[in-house]
Amino acid sequence: MAFTITAPHHVGTARPDAAVPAVGRKKARQGDVAATVRAQHSVGSRIVGHAVLVVMAFISIFPVYWLYATSLRRPEDAILATPFPWPISVANFVHVWQQIPIGNMLVHTFGMALAVSVCQLLVAIFAAYGFAMWEFPGKNVLFLLFLGSWLVPFQVTMIPNYVLIAQWGLLGTIAGVVVPNMCSAFAVMLMRQHMQSFPRELLDAARMDGRHHWSTLWTVVMPNMRHALAALGIMLFIEAWNNYLWPALILAKQPNSLIQMGIRSFLGEAGDDWGGMMAAAGLACIPIFLIYIFLQRYIVDAFVRSGLR
Repeated sequence: MAFTITAPHHVGTARPDAAVPAVGRKKARQGDVAATVRAQHSVGSRIVGHAVLVVMAFISIFPVYWLYATSLRRPEDAILATPFPWPISVANFVHVWQQIPIGNMLVHTFGMALAVSVCQLLVAIFAAYGFAMWEFPGKNVLFLLFLGSWLVPFQVTMIPNYVLIAQWGLLGTIAGVVVPNMCSAFAVMLMRQHMQSFPRELLDAARMDGRHHWSTLWTVVMPNMRHALAALGIMLFIEAWNNYLWPALILAKQPNSLIQMGIRSFLGEAGDDWGGMMAAAGLACIPIFLIYIFLQRYIVDAFVRSGLR
């Protein structure tokens, strides 16, 4: 019995080596479709995101625009609701300049806000360095108690602080506004957060170099935290600049001391001078704008670093 060996034949006409490119082309087409869908979704998401940002920017900027638009109207047109001031007039600014000593008010307010923000920054630096770099019994409990003071409403501490300031003879003075606001729990918490993420290798190197804590704080830690200090400094400065209730209590007998009282003087029982008030508020905003423009790079960088952290 004889057998004949023949070459194997395949079912159908397609060869096995031709199936691999077909699968590759199918996967490539699926990949292209997925990339197209992702691109369409990405473009749609960007459009929606930019639209939301435009709306939010408009909502944020509109009060500032309306402030200066009202201040640039004629005094008799101050309450008009037209979107654009016309004819443009500086009569409200001239009236403000003649009505109140706004130059001295801006200088006094700038000095008060600068003193408050510098004191709060110094206290925050020292307290945050202790809470972040030192180890001592009860540190966490003490820090929580310290943060708890942040939750106490201002109305609770207003009367005791007023009595204390009166006993010290600081009523009617800028010092009476500054002294109770020399410490900020928010500033301490923010600085402690930044110092906790400070590279320990640099602290160990400073310690091996023979530096003590005071030298380490001012020559190693602070130069590397200038962005956080700038962001925190301007936030504290704006908060002190906008504070109204406490200066109004302390400086009730000195109505021409700070710009807050100067703006308030345009509202009275005889009638509200909206044009004068808007012009005074517009002049009061200029120092804040200038400080923000000068420190903008540091502020944005500090917030970006905080977000990444």
